[in-house]
Amino acid sequence: MAAVPQLIPIAYRPKHRTETIGRYADGQFLASITYAFPEGFRLDNGWEEHKRLYTVLHTFDADGRYRESEIWCAGTWAEQRRNPDGPDSVLDRARVRLATLLRSLPRRSYTDIAIRPFQLTHENVLFGLVIRKDEDEDEDWAELYPDQLGFGAPWDGTYDT
Repeated sequence: MAAVPQLIPIAYRPKHRTETIGRYADGQFLASITYAFPEGFRLDNGWEEHKRLYTVLHTFDADGRYRESEIWCAGTWAEQRRNPDGPDSVLDRARVRLATLLRSLPRRSYTDIAIRPFQLTHENVLFGLVIRKDEDEDEDWAELYPDQLGFGAPWDGTYDT
């Protein structure tokens, strides 16, 4: 079993789920648009009102230490279904917000990053890169929340969903 490294590599993959990561003048960044349910939520009637779309920007220093996060809720799955297209759709609002956040990063370049585990809770939703253990497999990995991207051995930056 390979131990979890202190710095978790995340590979930049254009047109994939790690297309908005990289470096900027003050360090590294990891950004995404992701749906999430609040912790402890049970799927039942009305779940569409609880599934929220977030625009997320996490920043880190050059050594991969967590700095801060900007997390913004664009709306719910129910809103997106009622208005799926156009500039007032939840998804379009999230995309516009992400573009604005990324433009705010001076000298940004999209590339591989390596960051340390971190976590925070916002609106009762877990965000972060969290170390997980699988007792049955005796395997540890890092999972990006709420994006549900798993990083593990051989620790080359690729992810599983």
